[in-house]
Parts: sequence; structure tokens; C-alpha cells
Amino acid sequence: MKLKFTHLFMAGAVCVIASAFVIDNIKPKTHRKFIDPANMNKAVKPGDDFFEYANGTWIKTHEIPAKQTRWGAFIILNQENTDRVLAILKDVSKTSSGLPKGSVKQRVGDLYASGMDTVAIEKIGYDPIKPDLERIGRIQTTDDVVAEAIYERSRGIASPLFSFGVSADSKHPNVNIAGFGQGGTTLADRDYYLKNDQRTVKIQNAYKQYIVNLFSLTGSNTNQAVKNADIIFGIETRLAKAQLSRTELRDPNKTYNKLSVIDFKKLTPHFNWVKLMVDMKAPGQDSVLVAEPDFFKTEDDLVGSVTINEWKIYLAWNVLKDNATELSSPFVRATFDFSSVVSGQKVQTPRTERISSSVDRNLPDLLGQLYVEKYFKPAAKTYMVNLVNNLKTVLGERIKRLDWMSPETKAHALKKLAAFSVKIGYADKWQVYEGLTINRNDYFGNLRRLDEWRYNYNVSQLGKPVDKKRFNMSPPTVNANYSPNKNEITFPAGILQYPFFDFDADDAINYGGIGAVIGHEMTHGFDDQGRQYDSDGSLHNWWTKDDADKFKKRADMVVKQYDAFTVNDTVHLNGKLTLGENLADLGGINIAYEAFKKTKQGHSNQKIDGFTPDQRFFLSFAQVWRSKQRPEFAAQRVLTDPHSPENYRAYAPLTNMDAWYTAFNVKPGDKLYKKPEDRIKIW
Repeated sequence: MKLKFTHLFMAGAVCVIASAFVIDNIKPKTHRKFIDPANMNKAVKPGDDFFEYANGTWIKTHEIPAKQTRWGAFIILNQENTDRVLAILKDVSKTSSGLPKGSVKQRVGDLYASGMDTVAIEKIGYDPIKPDLERIGRIQTTDDVVAEAIYERSRGIASPLFSFGVSADSKHPNVNIAGFGQGGTTLADRDYYLKNDQRTVKIQNAYKQYIVNLFSLTGSNTNQAVKNADIIFGIETRLAKAQLSRTELRDPNKTYNKLSVIDFKKLTPHFNWVKLMVDMKAPGQDSVLVAEPDFFKTEDDLVGSVTINEWKIYLAWNVLKDNATELSSPFVRATFDFSSVVSGQKVQTPRTERISSSVDRNLPDLLGQLYVEKYFKPAAKTYMVNLVNNLKTVLGERIKRLDWMSPETKAHALKKLAAFSVKIGYADKWQVYEGLTINRNDYFGNLRRLDEWRYNYNVSQLGKPVDKKRFNMSPPTVNANYSPNKNEITFPAGILQYPFFDFDADDAINYGGIGAVIGHEMTHGFDDQGRQYDSDGSLHNWWTKDDADKFKKRADMVVKQYDAFTVNDTVHLNGKLTLGENLADLGGINIAYEAFKKTKQGHSNQKIDGFTPDQRFFLSFAQVWRSKQRPEFAAQRVLTDPHSPENYRAYAPLTNMDAWYTAFNVKPGDKLYKKPEDRIKIW
């Protein structure tokens, strides 16, 4: 689950139970309506549109704020989180200049203060990138083009041509290896270059105008800026044609290609990787992973066929667009003008919130320390540990009962489940950012130093064991994830907040919320991608062919179900792109429901606010996905987001659960009704 939102959790003093299956009192501990009928549209039958039934009045009566592209449960949490993070930053930045250099509060406070020093930022305009543009202007040969691309990447300046990083080798998950991937384009998906429908052409034109605007701000005349836009779009279109689609990228075996550095050099003659790996601060490597070899062959052909002058324009563009939001306001406005065409956002996010996000993104372990000290309580971590263990037990029981899987494959699945590691709240050991200097009067310099520090830290991991203790999200983040190479699930502190979790809520609310999230992440270990990794995190087939075929048959049913859904009433979802998340939603809600039924409330029929325990469970799940979004943003997500839209996430998995039909008396003739034999059951 990758939602890219942040939020903080504030918990009062509570008594944590020994087991999340048992509670002392069925009723909520407060009079708060965790399921508020005022948000529902009871004029709609649950079996006709469960999302509308659960959230309809809220959707009708709430508008999307101008600074947002969508509005709902997640974004509301995000806004609360932003407010709390801002409170921390504003308080710390008042005194950080007088604190010891290198201390947590000094670096956090001074980074925020430097970003808010708009007088200094406006005064210097685009001076910070002039040396980069001048250096590019001196390029004379093809070797210079390649050298500049490598220089920009290894200094944190820009990321032209391709992606590069150090991470675990998928087939040897305890070993770090250097890896290369496709890149070089700006628009969010290759289809934005290759399609010619009305919306796509509108985005293409806006993108070209964005290029014109940024070059004009650096002194190019309009005619030259327009020519630059055509050159850049042409190069990026050729790169896009060579890229794998997002659906193809979901195949971990297709993108696992280990090449010797010598063979990689032979594949791309214009790139002397033996020398370039030294320039990239990653010397001494025998082999590298190349996710898309054909892309690099095409890129090499481009390096030889595109003129030097055109490459200089392309490289200058990468510096411009990768740094525009860090420069003076004309550059920031030009960037927003373009992004608003794509997303539909009406007004720019306030600078305070943008800089707050920058601090969280750049110094997560420093800001995270201040956050958990104020907002995260150990009791929440204890509760989550118990809840995770209980859901692991339930998933294990469900695996044992599968009627489509052989005992041999079941044994491997149970071994993998038992090997799951769990990270909750925040890292056991904080990153200290050794050697990183933050200057209160140099925002651009701070970000450049941060970019270079991160790059240097990443490549420094070559030759070292994979750090499996590392926390991969900042503590305030409202998200959770599963890492196949580490076989681990992670729940940052930020997600432990209503509507996912509340100490005062009854179990139906928490199991329908955070319980379904936990089950979701566990199921990722067994979705169409995760199932290809073994218990130790290695990319290894542990399935019998017959079991794999049976799994695929069931997964294809999920693809078909979601392919039928549309966005903006015209564009169909890509069931293959969203398959992993859809499988995780289906597995997660089933696991959470079975775990809920083991609680005292799960055994009862006692109503709260007019709803039975089962109804509260399913309504809790549905209200987590309460959301409305701008049509532009919705259209973009169909191309780029592996998650289905929230309205479908709220009910599509439930149509495959017998218990949901019983809870809401869903019958033949209802629009969402599926015959029992058509209901999809996997995990």
C-alpha cells in the first residue's frame, strides 16, 4: 500500500490488552460515533452501491479544497499531520540557530528556516544553477555528454537518461548490488508521449509550454525556447518508446538481468561502464543489474545519433526542471502551472506546507525523533505487535484450509509467513546523517548537500550486507508496505490514527481499519509479485506448476473484475496494473474479518448506533476509502497508480465475501450481487 500521505498519531494513556482478540467491553469507550449515519446515504441499498451507502452524504456535502487534488479520509489525516509537523518545525526553528551545529534540532529547524527565507531565495533567482548551465554549455563531444549525465547524477544535481541505485540483489537478498533502470523522461508515464487523445495532447502542450517558460526565465528568447521544447520532447518520446510499460515492470523475473560490467559496456558502446562506475563512486563492481537491457541499447543508439547541441539542451532541461521548485517564485509558479493541468489542483500548496514536506522527505530520521517524542506512545506499538501476531495466526489457518493448494506449496507458504518480520512506528536505530551540514541561510545549498549525501550513502552500501533494520518510511507517514526482498511489513507511527485505529473504538472499527491494512500488507507477500519471493526474500519459485496455474486462474478473475470498472465514466481500469493491490485488498479484508470474529464483539449481535458488529466492521472498511477527486487527477491515476480508485476499493473486495452479503441482506437483483460460485476466493 503506497499512498504517499503523512499523518501523526496522538494517543492518551491507555491500558493495552494482552491479546487483540479480546476486549473488556464491546461498546466504544467514548460516545464518539465511529460510524456516523450522518455521513451515509441510506436511501441507497448497500447491495447497489456500498460506497455511496457508506459515504454518500459526506461526498455530497464536502468540497475538495482548492489546494488539494482529492479529499477524503487519507487527505484529512494528511492535513492534520501537516499541521502537527508544522507546529514542531515552527517551534524548533525559533531557537535552532543557537543550538550546537549538527544536533537534531539545529539541522531540522535550520532546514525549515532556510526554506522559509523567501527574501534570500528571491534575491538570488536562478544563480544557484548557473554554474551547472555554464558547465553544460562547454560540452563538445559525445563523451562529454555521457560524463555530464554521470556528473549530474552523482552530485545530486539531476537525473538524466536512466535511473541508478544500490539495493538488495533480488536473488541474493543479503547482498547489495548496483542496479540500472529506464528513465530519462519527465512526464509521469510513457503513454503521455505515445498517445494522441484529447487529454494527452493537452498535457503534451502544457509540458512544452512549461519547457518554454523555464528556458525563458533563464534568458532564452521565445523562438529558441520553443525549439528547445520540440527537441526535448522528441528525445524523451524516443526514450519513452523504448521503455517497458508499468504492467510489464511488475514482472520481477523480466526485470532481473544480471550483466558483467564488461558485457554491459558491450551492450552500450557509448558508455564505458568500467570507467563510469568509478565516476559514479561505485568502483570495483564485477556485475550490475540492468532492469531493461533493450532500453539501454536504444539509449546508446540515441547518444550516437542525437546532435551534441541537442544533448546540451536536454541536459540543461534536466537541471532546470529538477531544481525549479527550489529556486525563486517565477520558477515555482511555472512548475505549478504545468502540474495543475495534469492534476487539476486549483491553487498552489502553501509554502509552509511545501517546506514542511521537504524537511520530512530530506531528514526523516531527525524530524522523526521529534515527532515520536511528542505524538507516539509505546502502548500503540504493543497493541500493534499483538494485532499483527493475531492476524498472522489467522492467515496461517486460512492457508492450511485452502482447497486449491497442495500440501507441498502450503508448507512453503507457511514457512514464508512465519519468517515475516514486522516494523512498527519508527526505526530501532536512527540515521544520524554523519557529515551533513545544514546552513540556516542556504536553502538551495542544503538540498544539494542532502542529495549528494544520500547518493554517497547509497553507493557506500556496496560491499556491505543489506541493512534489514533500516526503516523505509518516515515515522509521520500514513502508509504501510511490504518489502519482498526483506519479507517484511512496515507500519509507520502515522497510520495508527482514526479511521484506521483508535484506542477508544470497538474492535469492529479497528479490525475493519488497521486490521484490514495489516492483512493487506501480509497478502502482498502472496500476491502475483510477492508470491515469487521465498521466505528469505530471494526471487525464487517455490510453487508447483499446478498450484501456480490455479493461483493464476483465480488472479485472472480479479483482473477481469477490475477491468470492468471505469474512471470518469469512460476510461477502464487496468486490472493487470492494479492486480497486486487488488489481491492485497481482497486478502486483507478476509484475514481481518476472520480475526475480528475471534473477538468478544465478533461473537456478539449487540448493536452500536444501530449497526450490528459485522455491519460496523464493513462500514469501517468502507469509510477508510471515503474520497472524492478531481477528474484530471483521476485520469492520471488510471495510467500511473497501481491502486484502484477508492470507491472500488471500498466495495469490490466485499462482493467476494459471503459475510458481507449476510450482514447487509444483499440479494439477487441488487447491482453488486455475485452468485456464490462467482465469488473469488484466493487467500
